[in-house]
Amino acid sequence: MSKKFDVVVIGGGPGGYIAAIRASQLGMNVACIDEWKNSKGGPALGGTCTNVGCIPSKALLQSSEHFDHATHHFADHGIEVKGVSMDVAKMVARKDLVVKQNNDGIQYLLKKNKVTFFHGRGSFVKAVEGGYEIKVAGAAEETLVGTQIVVATGSSARAMPGTPFDEEMILSNEGALALGVMPKKLGLIGAGVIGLEMGSVWRRLGSDVQILEALPTFLGAVDEQIAKEAHKAFIKQGLQVELGVKIGDIKTTKKGVSVAWTNAKGEAQTLEVDKLIISIGRVPNTLGLNVEAVGLNLDERGAIVVDDQCRANLPGVWAIGDVVRGPMLAHKAEEEGVAVAERMAGQHGHVNFNTIPWVIYTSPEIAWVGQTEQQLKAEGRAYKAGTFPFLANGRARALGDTTGMVKMLADATTDEILGVHIVGPMASELIAECVVAMEFKASSEDLARICHAHPSLSEATKEAALAVDKRALNF
Repeated sequence: MSKKFDVVVIGGGPGGYIAAIRASQLGMNVACIDEWKNSKGGPALGGTCTNVGCIPSKALLQSSEHFDHATHHFADHGIEVKGVSMDVAKMVARKDLVVKQNNDGIQYLLKKNKVTFFHGRGSFVKAVEGGYEIKVAGAAEETLVGTQIVVATGSSARAMPGTPFDEEMILSNEGALALGVMPKKLGLIGAGVIGLEMGSVWRRLGSDVQILEALPTFLGAVDEQIAKEAHKAFIKQGLQVELGVKIGDIKTTKKGVSVAWTNAKGEAQTLEVDKLIISIGRVPNTLGLNVEAVGLNLDERGAIVVDDQCRANLPGVWAIGDVVRGPMLAHKAEEEGVAVAERMAGQHGHVNFNTIPWVIYTSPEIAWVGQTEQQLKAEGRAYKAGTFPFLANGRARALGDTTGMVKMLADATTDEILGVHIVGPMASELIAECVVAMEFKASSEDLARICHAHPSLSEATKEAALAVDKRALNF
């Protein structure tokens, strides 16, 4: 006997569980299916983000940053510490606790909002009168019928051709977050978000970290000026980054992993490491959905084809997050989840792709929203730019972290803010003000005229806005 619902959400990650909650808030009878398991085999809601992504990586970054401060920066504050050591197992245990707290929190939220949860793998069976039949393959197999279906199955790490992840020596993000012992020498292929964050964690704890990146430029998606500033900071810290490389054979040995590679000059090299993390992008999770049973269209990447409203090619079927086009970001998935739920209820859900913030949680942090200077040049748009260094910010000096700057780009005629790019302390928090400003079509003059608390890091944003008009006050 099938159980009937107004909405069935397949996937309990940031997009899926948020879509389920919002749909329930709007009066719909909602089911959410998710197959993640914790160490005891129970449900572990939150998807990649909570289990092997955003949340655990931030926990490790925080722990390693404390260790770095204790070993390198406390002395500047007059704090003398001797015999500092890192208990990696305890650090990982704390990370696991943070993950569990988030898992449990999401399960509580579903229950609070009267969403029926099913633990298992959801897949299409067939179209039926009034919707679609969905199978839940878990400890107890279930059959559901949903009038509307939301696919939020996320993504998984892309492997190097011919080099599968074994999660022991050759690691994806999942294996990288489960390391229980500090590798003396760590290799990373890919200088993207995951590579830089994981490299930062283990570099702070004492690993010799080398990153190999195929692209000739560092952080090509980031504003060039900001990327150069970040690159300079990472090299100074001890991260070794090789750009424009070609990866050859990767072999596991008794001692670790051997990577044959060619540098930008065409010179053959070999990298010998204890562990190798591969972070070269992610692929949509559509395998096992049985999309052919209902005729759900996929593109050449395996992503579900949707329109700008997140509607798939089938009536009543929606898809959100990493499994569709657009940036693979948890907060983008959340926004799409809310928007889809509201659209199902006849409302006008809103997602503005131009104001989705991006963050890399290294030290210094990197955050941005809107267009880069190179994008504006490429499209021939006239713009003004203003920058302000944290070196001239009183709060940054007091913190002892003056690396980086705030950069603001505005239309040359209207002064509308077109992009803001930050590298420096707490960039992940500072970018929020800029997202709000851009969402409301603010000008740089608007931000320049707003009173910011003193002393605060946010004053650098105000000063960058003033600098757009060449009237910065403190630099």
